[in-house]
Amino acid sequence: MTRITPMRVEDLPEPTREALTYAQGIMGFAPNDVLTMANWPELLEAMERLVQVIYKPGELDPVLKRMIATITSGAAGCRYCQAHTAHGAVQMAGGDQDKIAQVWEYQSNPLFSDAERAALNLALAAGTQPNAATDDHFRELEQHFSGQQIMEIMGVIGLFGFLNRWNDTLATELEDKPLNFASKTYSKDVWEPGRHTRD
Repeated sequence: MTRITPMRVEDLPEPTREALTYAQGIMGFAPNDVLTMANWPELLEAMERLVQVIYKPGELDPVLKRMIATITSGAAGCRYCQAHTAHGAVQMAGGDQDKIAQVWEYQSNPLFSDAERAALNLALAAGTQPNAATDDHFRELEQHFSGQQIMEIMGVIGLFGFLNRWNDTLATELEDKPLNFASKTYSKDVWEPGRHTRD
């Protein structure tokens, strides 16, 4: 059970309800982490703005953004965010389900390009504790991505640094859509809900 009680949708003030509507639009369901952050409206407002900036159309492919988030979250151990981002890669960004199902094999799987491998190598290193990112990761990125694209990669990694800590510490309960998606897509040696299910 989530360690801070999420607000009920019917109790949300109008500005906060608008933030929930935005989150539903990019995720396809009402996320429990948003309902928990709604207990502190200014925090939710700041998070909504950050998500808008990072997920708005930019130079980086939106499916790759979500794959970066999946790998970073998995490396950090946050099964909530790992399920959310894998679900979002397919259901909201239009990614190939087979590719997302094999994202943890990105280093050797032929479905992934050298550019994707470079981005996901950094995501994996950055999600690990202690942080394992090196200068070599950035030299590899520079062979495939523009300066703006690298900023967008870092934006995703930084965003999930916060969200991974928030959701894993609070044991945020997974919603049915991402829970079902991840359960059907990944074997238990790759993903299991852990603390993010109902008691």
